[in-house]
Amino acid sequence: MNAKKVIHNVYMLERDGVRILATKSKYGSHYGERKIGEFREWIPSRSKLSAMFMKGYVIEIKPNWKVLYLGAASGTTVSHVADIVDEGIVYAVEYSAKPFAKFLELAKERKNIIPLLQDASKPWKYSGIVEKVDFIYQDIAQKNQIEIFEDNARFFLKEDGEGVIMVKARSIDSTAEPEEVFKQVIKRLKESFKVVAHGSLEPYHKDHIYVHVKMRS
Repeated sequence: MNAKKVIHNVYMLERDGVRILATKSKYGSHYGERKIGEFREWIPSRSKLSAMFMKGYVIEIKPNWKVLYLGAASGTTVSHVADIVDEGIVYAVEYSAKPFAKFLELAKERKNIIPLLQDASKPWKYSGIVEKVDFIYQDIAQKNQIEIFEDNARFFLKEDGEGVIMVKARSIDSTAEPEEVFKQVIKRLKESFKVVAHGSLEPYHKDHIYVHVKMRS
């Protein structure tokens, strides 16, 4: 098996001619992913960040970064982000109690995860806990997902910070063509941020794009 480093603790494995994205981890499986030696498989159909990496777009997430994660769910992607920022911290926000219960199991195991049962559309409610962060990751399937991202960036993102938002077209407008929704989303994000890149997440996630932004200097 060949293992090629992508960024800190993220590797592209090649096994029997098949590419497998994985994070180097001292922990066991969290959501049914395979453990391959010291690596945990990072399944792109289960994680939009993994899908983005598999599509060839890589963000150099640093091991000591402080990350605000919006839409943690049961912690599938959070678990891999925590592997990457093993010298940093992940503030992870989730509103729904049911997935949060499973997420708590992960947070108890990982000392660099701070779980927050909060509504991401109300960042002031957790502003006493979350400090200024280097990176915001958002995966929230709500109509106002762009406003949520903007509000959290205003509260928490450092002046030189960056972030990525996973945009689900059907959640914003189920009647419009996805391409039109994406066009409007990018236009709006450009009002507040420098848009570094954006791209489709297909075939892993239908009608989704990633948008990588940085704070305007």
